[in-house]
Amino acid sequence: MSKPPHDRFDDIPRTSGRVGAHRAEQPGMNGFVVLLWSAAVALVLIVGGIFVSLVMMDRISFGPDEAALSVPQQTQGTAPEVDTSYRVLILNATPEGGLVASTREALLAEGWPEDGVFGSEGSSQEFEKTTVFYVEAADEAAALGVAEVLGGAEVQQSDFYAGMNDTDQPQLTVVIGLDRATDAPEDGEQAPAE
Repeated sequence: MSKPPHDRFDDIPRTSGRVGAHRAEQPGMNGFVVLLWSAAVALVLIVGGIFVSLVMMDRISFGPDEAALSVPQQTQGTAPEVDTSYRVLILNATPEGGLVASTREALLAEGWPEDGVFGSEGSSQEFEKTTVFYVEAADEAAALGVAEVLGGAEVQQSDFYAGMNDTDQPQLTVVIGLDRATDAPEDGEQAPAE
């Protein structure tokens, strides 16, 4: 086999690495800058994830508080009126039994018909203060009248119990709270009883 002729490129020493512009390092990217950018992106992703989680768990809301809208406080200046044409639903939100019967007797003594006052003993939630709930603003005077008959219960407008009325007759709902129980615990949470 013949040997190729010697030329000028045979005198250049051979190097082990590759050479070329496409293999050159990018001039603006060093390790510290890459680390800072990575930390900034990670921080944005973590904060965004926490925010989205809080919104999905209803810990953050962007509107008015719906509970405050659905249960407004009573307006001042409405005179109490004992109106026996209203049906009255009595719910016992305390661990003590017999409170529905005594409350029912108090209303019957004021002229309510036997079939116009009914109730349920026991509840899964404890309610701090005895409250009379009404649905429409026109029902406020009658709700104040029931509260007066019961000896000073609170009165609130709410449509929470509106679904429990299966007639066309207007209905008020009395939720007996821990303030009426003789063996009430020290602290209770006020929320509509179920």
